[in-house]
Amino acid sequence: MSNRRSPMIGLVVLTILLVLMIPLRVLIDRAPDGSLGFAWPEASYASFRWMALAGGMVVGVALGVSGGLLQSMLRNPLASPYILGVSSGAGLGIMVGLYLASIGRVTMHSTFETIPAVLGALVVLGLVYAFGRRDRRLDPVTVILIGVVISTMCGAGMMLLQSLVPAGLRGEFLRWLMGRIPEALPMSTLMICTAITGIGLIWSIRIGRAMDVAVLPDDECQTAGVSIAQLRTLQFVLAGMLAAVAVTIAGPIGFVGLIAPHTARLLVGPTHRPRIIGAALAGAVLVIGSDVARQVIDLGHGRLPIGIFTALIGGPVFLWLLLSGRAE
Repeated sequence: MSNRRSPMIGLVVLTILLVLMIPLRVLIDRAPDGSLGFAWPEASYASFRWMALAGGMVVGVALGVSGGLLQSMLRNPLASPYILGVSSGAGLGIMVGLYLASIGRVTMHSTFETIPAVLGALVVLGLVYAFGRRDRRLDPVTVILIGVVISTMCGAGMMLLQSLVPAGLRGEFLRWLMGRIPEALPMSTLMICTAITGIGLIWSIRIGRAMDVAVLPDDECQTAGVSIAQLRTLQFVLAGMLAAVAVTIAGPIGFVGLIAPHTARLLVGPTHRPRIIGAALAGAVLVIGSDVARQVIDLGHGRLPIGIFTALIGGPVFLWLLLSGRAE
């Protein structure tokens, strides 16, 4: 009985944390003079806080689930959309579209930023998947190395595009590259990203039992009736689309997709269905919590990008996982 209750207790803990973060994001206010307040927002700008809260929720869920899918697919606890370059690929796709729009080659409405993001994410994930194979099997170390190299190349491509755009756009590009939760997001973009995230979450939960079986050797999975090729393809597509959604809204935020699945595993256990739900909740808690932290901390130069907070948390966690032997 305790094994059955254990996942539920972990999910309840994560849900409580998320419920506590939501009012903090709505109520915390920083006045133009820099003073910190705690009050219900006025009607004139309350919608901006609700929009930031909704965007942060979608980004956190998308990155958490994407990281869980990649770790399961690659059987590697160090896998995440950021480390494997999926987030950078989605970001490069968006910036190529924005660059072409800035020089008048294409007309790019904000609603359709998701399309180049998805294409960029899937291309990078495909390259990692193709080059990370040895003897027709995915090699965990090779996958991580290929991901880091491709991520660096995509980052260089984004910096190149930043130098090519008109000077007025460079500041906006730089802020986007550092990660931010927008307070004025087009409703159409939010609805499309929410729909994709919801579908990805539901589908990931549905294949949870198959992912449980996939931890066995491939021949045993086939005996159990699970097609590893079909399962990994589905995980591949879902992870790429979810990472693309997060980048479309917030830019390339790092380490959320790494931390959230591990947090869920610690609190919920290794079974994939509750773990995917836990990763979604943990991702939302981490992103909204980081957004709350950036509202509170003021170093005298405006609010810090959210990507700084996730990197400060995720970097040590990654090193701990790598050095503690958990990466085996």
